[in-house]
Amino acid sequence: MTDKTLSSEELVAQEVGARNPLGFMASLIAGLALAWSLFQVWIASPLPFMIGVGVFNDTEARSIHLAFALLLAFLAYPAFKRSPRDRVPAVDIVLALVAAATAAYLFIFYEQLAQRPGNLTTMDLVTACIGLPLLLEATRRALGPALAVIALIFLIYSLAGPWMPAMLAHRGVSLHALANHQWITTEGVFGIALGVSTSFVFLFVLFGALLERAGAGHYFIQLAFSLLGHLRGGPAKAAVVASGLTGLISGSSIANVVTTGTFTIPMMKRTGFSSEKAGAVEVASSVNGQIMPPVMGAAAFLMVEYIGMPYTEVVKHAFLPALISYIALFYIVHLESLKLGLKALPRNGVAHPWLRRLLGLAFGATLISGLSLAVYYGLGWLKPALGDSASWVIGGLLLVAYVLLLKIAASNPPLAPEDPDTPLERLPDTRRVLLSGLHFLLPVVVLVWCLMVERLSPGLSAFWGSMILVFILLTQRPLLNMLRGSENHTHGTFRDGLIDLREGLIAGARNMIGIGIATAAAGIIVGAVSQTGVGLVLADVVELLSMGNLLLMLLLTAVLSLILGMGLPTTANYIVVSSLLAPVIVSLGQQNGLIVPLIAVHLFVFYFGIMADVTPPVGLASFAAAAVSKGDPIRTGITAFYYSLRTAALPFLFIFNTDLLLIDVDFWHGVLIFIISTIAMLLFAAGTQGYFLTRSRWYESVLLLLIAFTLFRPGFWMDMAVDPYRDIPPAQMAQALENLDENSELRLRVSGEDAVGDMKTFSVLLPVPEKGTGQERLEALGLTLYEQEGKTLIDVVGFGSPAEAAGLAFDQEIVAARAPTERAPKEIMWFPGLILLALVVWMQRRRSVSKA
Repeated sequence: MTDKTLSSEELVAQEVGARNPLGFMASLIAGLALAWSLFQVWIASPLPFMIGVGVFNDTEARSIHLAFALLLAFLAYPAFKRSPRDRVPAVDIVLALVAAATAAYLFIFYEQLAQRPGNLTTMDLVTACIGLPLLLEATRRALGPALAVIALIFLIYSLAGPWMPAMLAHRGVSLHALANHQWITTEGVFGIALGVSTSFVFLFVLFGALLERAGAGHYFIQLAFSLLGHLRGGPAKAAVVASGLTGLISGSSIANVVTTGTFTIPMMKRTGFSSEKAGAVEVASSVNGQIMPPVMGAAAFLMVEYIGMPYTEVVKHAFLPALISYIALFYIVHLESLKLGLKALPRNGVAHPWLRRLLGLAFGATLISGLSLAVYYGLGWLKPALGDSASWVIGGLLLVAYVLLLKIAASNPPLAPEDPDTPLERLPDTRRVLLSGLHFLLPVVVLVWCLMVERLSPGLSAFWGSMILVFILLTQRPLLNMLRGSENHTHGTFRDGLIDLREGLIAGARNMIGIGIATAAAGIIVGAVSQTGVGLVLADVVELLSMGNLLLMLLLTAVLSLILGMGLPTTANYIVVSSLLAPVIVSLGQQNGLIVPLIAVHLFVFYFGIMADVTPPVGLASFAAAAVSKGDPIRTGITAFYYSLRTAALPFLFIFNTDLLLIDVDFWHGVLIFIISTIAMLLFAAGTQGYFLTRSRWYESVLLLLIAFTLFRPGFWMDMAVDPYRDIPPAQMAQALENLDENSELRLRVSGEDAVGDMKTFSVLLPVPEKGTGQERLEALGLTLYEQEGKTLIDVVGFGSPAEAAGLAFDQEIVAARAPTERAPKEIMWFPGLILLALVVWMQRRRSVSKA
């Protein structure tokens, strides 16, 4: 088989070095993958609790989950490049069985282990000492050496604490304590990360695999091409949209690249993009899918566990930056098309009239909005009205909607099969493409409904979405044949649907091998951090290197995130980086007077973690795209990184301007922020690409970047003009509180001992309570102060009070207090920026007209 005819599954396997054995072993691996998927579907469903059979607690489920992952990792991934790909050596079979046994140990001996917590037997110690090295070896095989080496370093650091240099030294951990912490308890390998992989991530990866197998991936690509192919650089713009749609439910940048890239990259090359630029557009689009809610490469669910924030809040905060980033990438592709002088493709031989396009867009928007409102308010009314029978009625309505959408699909010819070698002479008709696959949206609607409206757990939401997909896979072929009533097009039989279901379940499990292994290996790092306190050491190291400069600290964190993220999948990437660096940013930010919300910090390290999939020399997604485009992987990675500069800029912006994350922002203010931030990001893209209305001169690019910064961070200039806070004597806090608005905040600079007895100085923000006297407001904050030798000290901090939540404690000194000043809103600085933009537009239009 030539490279040109490799399937997307084979390309993924080729890029990650997986083997594809023949004969019995191939059937065995497929059977194990199928069994893993069925197990995960079983534990996610309500059936075990309804019949009282097959109920597993979290620890037991994690143990079985990792046993499957390790078993498949040793069978599916060879030890070395020269190892055979068409068979599994006997030594790998033995390693697979031993590794699976060590992982299943917690399930098999769960009751005995629960009765003697912390008291390890010889068998416990031997199991842990065998399991940890085998997990590291499985990690090396499935993911490369990076994560395995990092995890090994943390294991060595745990044992060798007393012999480390002074700054890194700790009291050390015994082998028994290490084995217990890392393998027998749920603090290390079997911790939160593996728990999220078991409960949530698998179901979403399976959902994506089933959706792809049902034909939705091809449908999304064809729909994107039919909508955007007539524009300049249409195939590249379609690649951005198609990859974004795929990335919504995909957990892997590489899988996203090869799934959509096998079709979009050749199309882009045929319209005038070079191999490297075509690959780079696909990489930037696919990697961006990891920052797009609702799945975010599984990071959304990890954030829920690590931050303790509701899932809907995580999605709300992450949505705006992700959407702005995608719009900017679309614009970058447009600018590249203008620079290359590309022409638009005809739609059915003629250009589409503007009026027809606008009417089509308006119709589509009206249809989607109408359906959304009908579903939201209709079902919202049905549930309380029907009570316990509401689920059956809603299920019936879904069935009716499914049959009607299939009837619509049957009235249109089926989509042409994917063939990147087909000449680009005519684009598919948008109406026919849209109507041919509307039933694929039902599982996505169910998933989002369960997550956002019903507020079900992510795992249960993905279960119900997957069940809808199973039903579609089994029924769409025979129903389409029946509804079409024509022998010109046959869609296959019920048996073909069963094969699709089987292959989708197998593909979902195989896609999960790397993620399951990665979350377990990342658990070693999380366990070492909690057992040795290395997080505090790392904070001291970063503080020392940054010399107390906040921006330099963020730059160091970004670079370290890129380094740690090289070669790691998105999920493991986020676990490692957030465990090590998120607390560092929060604590050092407080010491430097910047109060950073925890969600902003986690998104910051997550964004730079996924940038490692792009960045040479390790960027795996860039290598995957280069394998499809036949371009140079390093040049592809450099170009993709250049396109992704907007993604690298966003984290710095929302750290300093949390309005971008919609934190404490009302609806209309959020709409305004979206509009202005989108304009700012487009100007940033134009500035970095050197092209706006025409090719920019260097000073015009600088001005565009300056305008973009002003629109993003108007508070920077306003703070320079008028200080946002005024100093008040700490002893007069009660009097100052009496005159402050209840929607404002009081900023305190506090000095005192931290949890380990070291003196720290940090900043906190306290919300001003509702109306009352100054003393009443101080009491509402939970603070009782006293004066001693000219110092204002904290005497009492109320339990559960805002002061306790902010980290204030007994005997700390309030060094300084600052109250907000009255000044014009910071958004007034947008106007000078917009005036400067008008100047740049005038200069460029004048130059472009003179050239014409």
